[in-house]
Amino acid sequence: MSTESMSPAEGPLSGYLVVDLSRALAGPHAGMMLADLGARVIKVENPGTGDDTRGWGPPFVGPDDDPQATYFLSCNRNKESIALDLKSDDGRSVLRELIGRADVVIENFRPGVLDRLGFPAAKMHALNPALVILSITGFGHDGPESWRSGYDQILQGEAGLMSLTGSGPDDPQRVGVPIADLLSGMYGAFGTLAALLQRERTGQGQIVRTSLLAALIGVHAFQGTRATVAGETPKAQGNHHPSIAPYGLFHCRQGRVQISVGSEKLWTTFASAFGIDAALPEFATNADRVRNREKVIEEVERVFSDIDAEPLLAKLNEAGIPAGKVRTLDEVYAWEQVRSQGLVIDVDHRILGNVSLPGPPLRFFSTSDTAETTLKAHTAPPLLDQDGEQIRQWLGLAPAGRTGKGASNGAVNGAANPGEEH
Repeated sequence: MSTESMSPAEGPLSGYLVVDLSRALAGPHAGMMLADLGARVIKVENPGTGDDTRGWGPPFVGPDDDPQATYFLSCNRNKESIALDLKSDDGRSVLRELIGRADVVIENFRPGVLDRLGFPAAKMHALNPALVILSITGFGHDGPESWRSGYDQILQGEAGLMSLTGSGPDDPQRVGVPIADLLSGMYGAFGTLAALLQRERTGQGQIVRTSLLAALIGVHAFQGTRATVAGETPKAQGNHHPSIAPYGLFHCRQGRVQISVGSEKLWTTFASAFGIDAALPEFATNADRVRNREKVIEEVERVFSDIDAEPLLAKLNEAGIPAGKVRTLDEVYAWEQVRSQGLVIDVDHRILGNVSLPGPPLRFFSTSDTAETTLKAHTAPPLLDQDGEQIRQWLGLAPAGRTGKGASNGAVNGAANPGEEH
């Protein structure tokens, strides 16, 4: 079920074909993760307007007559684009050919939408029994509320994450990135790889399902077991850890730092370095410090109050206390440590020219000589239908009667857009 890419790629998934029918962020992020691993990912978009995120802005960059949304650029690197109207005979014909050759299909339509377009899972598996289908929804594929449209901030609230985030219990806040979308994409990619691995043993594909709701509950971690086991209802409490103290953001002279004193040994070292009596009854154990968190914060900020941030960080590092600053994103992408990890990549965009993008978070090395084998050749997110004619030629199909134009800032209309994001 593999395919040769138009431009030979390295990476663990080199030779695999992914057909990405998804829009917005959850599915596209999963597809981008697979593309980063070397898979050939063909993104299927609505003619004329394309993925919803092509119109999500500002910011837009590039010429006024063909502006590019930075949102779209964030989740579509290393992909090809073909514009297909899935309600037309031509669009369905091309999609059938792609499904027949694919290893993976990604979709994030609401339940039932793909069936109404003529591509239920049973039909896709009839076309290709080895196909792995990744399906992402908002609230799950079944159950009493599976019909609901799923958007990130709605799910951050519904799945309890906002109740844990903010300055206090009366200040629920969303996470600063669409974390439900991103996590469901990550879980989806993880499940897809597991299904491909199982296919090696059975020869059969399967359906992988996840949702924004499932992804957020999947990362409740210790806050979840506080609720299910201890019977507590966790609440937001700002920038301090609910179970460890001192652990969080502390103010110093002309700045702030973050510290993590995660063991009794570290606490003794920290207290000694800054002249705090570690044996005081309210500070004696981590449990004592958590119960007396306000006193701990007051004492730590007292000893920090006459030290500027940079000298304080140096002193903390010298003492072996985990510590750090709060960086802005421009500082992050200029940070040499970030660049040394390949977390900024340069790509050549057909309209924008050379641009820098956040890079993939995985690296690979040979076990024989530790030489890095990470995929280094990256391509820019495609223009709408940029690769349509080449893909049709590869499939042995006639050219389209008409091809999509460059990205539009308008919303996708009801005729072209078969359903909500999840």
